[in-house]
Amino acid sequence: MTRHARLDEDARDEDLAPLLSEGWRMAEDRDAIVRSFRFADFSAAWGFMTRVALEAEKLDHHPEWSNVWNRVDIVLSTHDAGGLTALDVALARRIDALAG
Repeated sequence: MTRHARLDEDARDEDLAPLLSEGWRMAEDRDAIVRSFRFADFSAAWGFMTRVALEAEKLDHHPEWSNVWNRVDIVLSTHDAGGLTALDVALARRIDALAG
């Protein structure tokens, strides 16, 4: 049983709209949001990932991500809910704050 409910239409309109205007986008193949971040170099990208990891641990919610040199690609979706939940919105907001 899932601990978190998927976002309903009202929550999607209210909570996702600001994220989508800030660079997140809906995934094409599933109920998830995605965003790519670019940094000056690998060290800056890795430092960002470290800070995100600490926030993810606090939420007990972890991103799907990959890193290639100065780029970090992030996918957020709550697996046990089968799609987007308030946890994804909360983590996306924290990620955006860390990215500055």
